[in-house]
Amino acid sequence: MLSLSAFFPFQPTPGLAFWSLLIFLLFWFIMSKLAFKPIAEALSKRESDIQNAMDLAKKTREEMANMKAQNESLLTEAREERSKLLQEAKDMKTQIINEAKNKAKEQASKIVSSAMVDIDNQRKLAIDEVKKDMGVIALGIAEKVIRKELKGNAEQESFVNTLVKEINLN
Repeated sequence: MLSLSAFFPFQPTPGLAFWSLLIFLLFWFIMSKLAFKPIAEALSKRESDIQNAMDLAKKTREEMANMKAQNESLLTEAREERSKLLQEAKDMKTQIINEAKNKAKEQASKIVSSAMVDIDNQRKLAIDEVKKDMGVIALGIAEKVIRKELKGNAEQESFVNTLVKEINLN
């Protein structure tokens, strides 16, 4: 019959177990001094680098959000300023147009007034000229009437009528 020990090619003995444990502990001690500390330090450094990078990314996101808010604020202010400038320009345009219209009306009124005064003066001069001419004509008629011998009322009236017909009122 076969024993159970025949199935295990490696049979631990207490001496082998002791030496295996001692070698393992020595290996563990050497590894902890030479490998585990540098690996732990590298992992710690990597963890702090990752944390710093995440903090920096968070700070950058916050700064970007602040910059975006500032840009929006500046854009809003610029739009308001542009709107204000456009309104001022429209108001100034309207004011200039109204001033120009008022000046044109005043000048037109002055021109019309001056023309009316000139027309009135010319009319008065024309009336004075006509009066002078009528006075001269009347004197001429009177002179001719006096020179003629007066023979009767009917003759005088016909003579005056012929003189009036002779006068040109140009």
